[in-house]
Amino acid sequence: MADDETDANEDAEDVNLPGEDGEDDEEGGGSKKLIIIIVGVVVLLLGAGAGLYFTGMLDSVLGKSEPCVEEVDDHGEVIKECPEEDAHGDEHAAKDDGHGGGHGDGHGGGGGNFIEIPPMLVNLSSNDGTPRYLRLTVQLELSSSADYAAVEAVIPRVVDQFQTYLRELRVKDLRGSAGIYRLQMELLWRVNQAAAPVKVKDVLFQEILIQ
Repeated sequence: MADDETDANEDAEDVNLPGEDGEDDEEGGGSKKLIIIIVGVVVLLLGAGAGLYFTGMLDSVLGKSEPCVEEVDDHGEVIKECPEEDAHGDEHAAKDDGHGGGHGDGHGGGGGNFIEIPPMLVNLSSNDGTPRYLRLTVQLELSSSADYAAVEAVIPRVVDQFQTYLRELRVKDLRGSAGIYRLQMELLWRVNQAAAPVKVKDVLFQEILIQ
């Protein structure tokens, strides 16, 4: 009898084993399905967010705004005006452009710290009678942009003093870095004499050509 009961219990345990494995399979499959659903939702959210961003629908949320551009008709009258803030921004940009132009060519910007002297072509002194020429282009660097108008007004006088001095030079006077530095200091002294009491900070060479 005891042996029969033992065999019956073992048979019962063997019957329950398939059921237990089935429960484990069901739990594993449920976890995998949950992970797939979560990944799918994340992908959908990312795709929707990217679409809203690239279509510009999130600009108002992110605080972005397109720059305002004023529109005018054929008669020059303003059709579309920008808000006051944009107008100030355009004004500052215009000032920056003007300042940059002043550095570029002096006269083009109507201001700034640099004034370009018109190119000069002068005869150099020669002992053997051979004609030699000096082509020179310089810019004047001002101490303050407020001095621009005052220095520009005396440019003809500056050019006259430059040419008078340059005609006395010989080719050997312009040789080497020492000769160029001496020329620079002489021109700076003369331009400050012509522009006094305005102070010119430096003379910058743009072109030096001896022919």
